Amino acid sequence: MARQLRAEQTRTTIITAAADLFDRHGYESTSLSDIVEHAQVTKGALYFHFAAKEDLAHAIMELQSQASRRVACEIDDRGYSSLESLMRLTFGITRLSVEGPVARAGLRLATGGVAVRPPLRHPFTEWLELISRGLAGAVREADVHPDVDVDAVAHSLVCSFVGTRVVTRTHEPPTRLPRRMAEMWYVLIRGLVPVPRRPRYLSLATRLEREVMAVCAV
Repeated sequence: MARQLRAEQTRTTIITAAADLFDRHGYESTSLSDIVEHAQVTKGALYFHFAAKEDLAHAIMELQSQASRRVACEIDDRGYSSLESLMRLTFGITRLSVEGPVARAGLRLATGGVAVRPPLRHPFTEWLELISRGLAGAVREADVHPDVDVDAVAHSLVCSFVGTRVVTRTHEPPTRLPRRMAEMWYVLIRGLVPVPRRPRYLSLATRLEREVMAVCAV
């Protein structure tokens, strides 16, 4: 049991070190030797868990996918309105990115040409489906204008969400992400939500930003 625990701890250490390097330098610019040095493990330990750098990248993307789905399931169980659930999902994934490198690296790998192996689905495909479902529910609940093109808005929202994280990675620290996410929602809410319902969701965006920042500051 102790040996198994040590092996799991070593695997986690390797994944975290690789994610940190992939996030900061990119997949192509990171070598296995870099990961060994950063993780402070032997090459034998790395190859025991991962036969190639691509296997490490896939493990990181899989962990990111699992974490995103876990956030979505937790929100679905709370009984929020569709639009609030959608907003909480984007802030929840943002929180994961601020808390550690795995979520950030998972996105960079997905946008950096690393192939996503089946049965794992591309994160953008998953997010498009989740966001389309949330927007369709928000239209039914009259929180979004009825004449909105749900598919077009979902695509634009995913692009804004991903683009915000890519630009922030280049020019700002991860702790700036909650602010950028709130700014994205301020724009979207004013364009999508009927006037009488806007105050509720504008204040929600502000509150969710504060909640993420408070959690990440602990």
